[in-house]
Amino acid sequence: MADFQSEKALVRDYQTALDRAPAGQSAAAIAPFMSADVDWRGMHPFHEQIGAAAIASVFWDPLKRAMGPLQRRPDIFIAGASNQGDKGAIWVVEMGHLMGLWDQAWLDIRATRKLAFLRYAEFNRVENGKIVQSAFFCDLLHILRQAGHIAVPHQTGQFMISPGPRGGGGLLYAPQAPEQGADTLYWIDRMCDNINVNRAKFASFEDELADTWTRDMIWSGPTGIGASYTIPRYIEQHSGPFRARLADRQFNGHIARVAEGNFGGFFGWPNLSLSNSGGYMGQPANDVQADMRVVDMYRREGDKLAENWIFIDMLHYLNLQGLDVLARLREAQG
Repeated sequence: MADFQSEKALVRDYQTALDRAPAGQSAAAIAPFMSADVDWRGMHPFHEQIGAAAIASVFWDPLKRAMGPLQRRPDIFIAGASNQGDKGAIWVVEMGHLMGLWDQAWLDIRATRKLAFLRYAEFNRVENGKIVQSAFFCDLLHILRQAGHIAVPHQTGQFMISPGPRGGGGLLYAPQAPEQGADTLYWIDRMCDNINVNRAKFASFEDELADTWTRDMIWSGPTGIGASYTIPRYIEQHSGPFRARLADRQFNGHIARVAEGNFGGFFGWPNLSLSNSGGYMGQPANDVQADMRVVDMYRREGDKLAENWIFIDMLHYLNLQGLDVLARLREAQG
């Protein structure tokens, strides 16, 4: 069985080179670790970029100029072979925060000259000793809130700095027992199947969740939705409103779904397409079939899932419904 150590080493070397590079030198730092045509996907307004130079100029260099020096503070680091998309493809996944001093404007958001924490989850697909595909999800509504801008005032859960896994243990730099990752992937698959295929077999929504979740589950949702704790509050503060107010749900599959040890996750592009039929996140009801690009990360505890961290490309989702959050901010700032 593969232990993914060479893939992990490549990604860690890539991260080290990137973190050490000053603004303006990011492309030269990351190019040796990436294929020439590496496909990188980021949140709105970054979207899809091809090649190290484009990735650096669109995302990393502007971020470093605004908030450098950045400090990487990972909470989860895993690798695995995907059972979705290109099955067997090896992905290395990290989740955590980038921390910096916000001293210059970024995305036309005025600097705070204070600490800033950018929540992120990054998936890197490794083939033949190079990163060939990458997805970098980050919580831009969270950054806006840190600057005093509440773009979505009607979130149903709590706004917070998202904590790492309870008890730590998410940085799996060493080889892991394959059966542990297989067990975690089983429970992630089962949870997804319950949502998309098996929902009708449960007597209640709470029964459906209890099949795969601990009762004291922690759901760390993206800004705009917020975090919740325990199955009943998760139903009240996220899944209940989500299911009641959004219709015409279409599951589009995942590009990658992997697990290692007690941790796992997936992302799609997009995962879901749905319509805001009941008014959601403060937006009026409409019939637009809008896409949600989503990352989910999980911690398993025994034979249930215990924690879930979620990233959604909220600016893209809202933009499809006619709300350009960044354009509205530029107008407000004059």
